[in-house]
Amino acid sequence: MNLKPMKCISLGCFIVAMMTGLNVNAQNKNTTAINEYTEDWQSLSQHKAMPDWLYDAKFGIYFHWGPYTVPEKHSEWYPRNMYNVEDAAFESHKKDFGDQSEFGYHDFIPMFTAEKFDASTWAELIKISGAQFGGPVAEHHDGFSMWDSKVTPWNAKDMGPKTDIVGELKKEITKRGLKFFTSFHHARQMQRNANEVNESIGGNYDSHFIYNEKWHTSSTDEKLRLLYGNMPEAEFDEFWFNKVKEVVDNYSPDVLFFDSWFNLIPEQYRQKFAAYYLNYAKEKGQEVAIIYKQHDLPLSLGVNDIEKGGHMEIFYPAWMSDDTMSFGSWSYTDTQKIKPTSMVLHSLIDIVSKNGILLLNGSPRADGSIPQDQQNTLREMGAWLKVNGEAIYNTRPWLIHGGGPTGISTGTHGGMSTENVYTAQDYRFTQSKDGKAVYIMVLGKPKAGDKIKFREIAPHRYPLAGPVKKVIELQSGKEVLFEQRDNASYITAPDVEMNDLAVVFKVILE
Repeated sequence: MNLKPMKCISLGCFIVAMMTGLNVNAQNKNTTAINEYTEDWQSLSQHKAMPDWLYDAKFGIYFHWGPYTVPEKHSEWYPRNMYNVEDAAFESHKKDFGDQSEFGYHDFIPMFTAEKFDASTWAELIKISGAQFGGPVAEHHDGFSMWDSKVTPWNAKDMGPKTDIVGELKKEITKRGLKFFTSFHHARQMQRNANEVNESIGGNYDSHFIYNEKWHTSSTDEKLRLLYGNMPEAEFDEFWFNKVKEVVDNYSPDVLFFDSWFNLIPEQYRQKFAAYYLNYAKEKGQEVAIIYKQHDLPLSLGVNDIEKGGHMEIFYPAWMSDDTMSFGSWSYTDTQKIKPTSMVLHSLIDIVSKNGILLLNGSPRADGSIPQDQQNTLREMGAWLKVNGEAIYNTRPWLIHGGGPTGISTGTHGGMSTENVYTAQDYRFTQSKDGKAVYIMVLGKPKAGDKIKFREIAPHRYPLAGPVKKVIELQSGKEVLFEQRDNASYITAPDVEMNDLAVVFKVILE
């Protein structure tokens, strides 16, 4: 191997030390011993926002699944859009099921029987995918709880599947040594400003269900109103809190994820929830995380998530991106198109290279089966990670995230899109925790004999922290030719069988 030995020049050592220190400080800043969390941001911010296990895990799976999957049309927003006169779902619903005044969203629940649901099959697929944590959407915007609830009659144990979905998944997922995740989206459920009718959509904007006197969404029936969120704010806030508390008490999730509009829950209730959860976890000896979007919680308390997007560069503190395997709906529809595995894997690699974690969504059918194309993607992800996972798990960002000619597009919810199409000319970097190995992930399959240029790895750009001992192609373990020059470094692709999705070169330092 043609190596140009290189000592850790002062600038390189300084940058490595600075970034390593920043990394440690960003993740471990909230380490003050505390006897009990109180309901204020100062106390709650003593919590370590990113537990070590989650920072090392990098990859999780969850599932959008509920009564909204029964029609297999449009999206998980069907419960709202079936009442929106401007949306295609409005006329589609009338054609397939009848007028909204006669067939309301609640009428789908008896049809949501989940006869093919098997928690062990779902959990095993999470394990096979290489994900390190996983679980269900505990409750979406529609107000239907996927657990055995005493707080609301609208739950999966008493209706529809008539089984405790969250409880069954908790048992099977943790049995496989994985951490348990649940998400909550029900902050949107309440009928806010119900009387402020917007004629163009047939009702108000400010709740998930569109209020209209002709429909069940305006019902004051003691049971129906709990599903459609037709209640005063003070009652709803308690209702919201008690649902989350019930899941914490009964299932001890390691991660709680909150969708947008969490900020519309009054501050005192967000503080009340956080104090309850963190004190509960402390008593149980759990290291837990709270995930949130936009600016719904202080950065010191939770982990910020960007939906279907990521940061342009390395970002501290560590963050998350939630994305789905399909190009459209998060829930199953009969027109759903699944992304190629390369796109999903490259998104994971890009996110991890920038100090992020990927939460990937699956879309089961109403009967509880997971479509084969989604299973194929998860299995292919797992096969790649089984061989190349050391470049992802337990890693930290290098000095720069990577390079290549592919431009980036803007994400739909901020940051950059997770649907960029990369080539073998693009690459991303990570490094081992101890800094003794740098991983170069090429986002495609180079040809044997190709001389690949990495302009970032150079003494006056981003120097390696020490002399190079050797460089190997990770799948084969074969040592490759590595050359360092003043303005770039070069790897000659070996004549071995390489992965079509992405190829990893491990730079081992002395």
